[in-house]
Amino acid sequence: MRTIHTIPTIRATGDALARGDTTSAALTEAGIAAIDDDLAQRRATYTAADPAAARHAAATSDSLRARGYAPSPLAGVPLSIKDLFDVKGQTTTAGSRVLREAAAAPRDGVAIARLREAGAVLAARTNMSEFAFSGLGTNPHYGTPANPLDPARLAGGSSSGAAVSVALGHVAGALGTDTGGSLRIPAAFCGLVGFKPTARRVPLDGVLPLATSFDTVGPIARSVDCCALIDAIVSGATLDSAARPLDGLRFGVTPDYVGDDLDATVRVAFERALGLLRDAGATIEYFAFPELADTARDTPLAGITAAEAWAWHRPHVARAAADYDPRVLQRLKTGEQRSAADYLDLLAARRRLAHAARMRLAKFDAWLMPTVAIAPPLIVDVERDDARFFALNAKALRNTAVVNFIDGCAISVPCHRDGELPVGLSVCRLALDDARVLSIGRSVEALLRGLG
Repeated sequence: MRTIHTIPTIRATGDALARGDTTSAALTEAGIAAIDDDLAQRRATYTAADPAAARHAAATSDSLRARGYAPSPLAGVPLSIKDLFDVKGQTTTAGSRVLREAAAAPRDGVAIARLREAGAVLAARTNMSEFAFSGLGTNPHYGTPANPLDPARLAGGSSSGAAVSVALGHVAGALGTDTGGSLRIPAAFCGLVGFKPTARRVPLDGVLPLATSFDTVGPIARSVDCCALIDAIVSGATLDSAARPLDGLRFGVTPDYVGDDLDATVRVAFERALGLLRDAGATIEYFAFPELADTARDTPLAGITAAEAWAWHRPHVARAAADYDPRVLQRLKTGEQRSAADYLDLLAARRRLAHAARMRLAKFDAWLMPTVAIAPPLIVDVERDDARFFALNAKALRNTAVVNFIDGCAISVPCHRDGELPVGLSVCRLALDDARVLSIGRSVEALLRGLG
């Protein structure tokens, strides 16, 4: 079992910095030591680190704080960055050999620039599923990060290293992306909180694309509050996300599709959480959502992603197909088969399902679902078995991808007990309802935190 360092939430870290109980330099140095050890032991959490830049940022933050200036709650707080974001002077490899020789980024991406302006310390670049195209977190090039809660199991993807870096306490939070679940799956698998904002709230400039119809920038962290603090910086908008009483809230639960064929571990944890919500005064109403299964049967939800991804990857595949993860390449090539007419049909199906979602969800304060239908799989189960990999990957992405497809927002919070395999519960709503998702997420998190 790897050493898990105790690290407080972002707000508690900021309070400690403000009181002078610690310094950004001390926090950063501890993180650098852990990251260096991880890289030296090839544990696959990170693809690269720039300790000199991190130390400089920490020293600058401490100097400014000594003069009475802290630009945000993130000032002096170490964060990790998924290897999908442009950081000036660094190569964005997206967890792939294909881009190892690419030119260094000439400037920071927008989200990275906003974190810098907020005073955050960027500690390292985290490993990921190659080109963000897997929900399990495997990577044959940089290695597959092990789940800190059970090293025999997968950490989830595609933001695998991001979740591991937080779960191990190397950093206080991580910036990642979510196209079909890439923030929420690893958060659920690693016992953390993952927030998928409405896609268009955070600019994608300086983010290597997977599918621009769905690509979303968001955080993985230890609490809903941590996620709200990071979101406020990268989105440029502080939302009113104060916790609201659970008593009187009306939650919708869908037994079909997102509730189908759940692992026993997931089902038990999810049903127990629903019982606690009822005890707290919330109403749980089961409702049918047949359009989900109908759309999934007639229209592959991943079809838009594959088509848009193939448009970006075509020249790279022509040049360096042998350098791709074969599993990622196989998924990418499904996009090659789609005609322009097929793509337009997929977009029309998306609009129809989004309209159905607005009708079905209108009466609920939030839609609740298990974040992932399965518990974290064993690494050995997918290492050499392609059929098993693709089956588990599809199952891992099933629930989360629905939220992306309907242009929604969601937050995953842990709902398992200590000693159980990690399970996430997702609080979901439609586009631009982010404040309410965060608000309800705070209340659900506070209730479930006492599970023990």
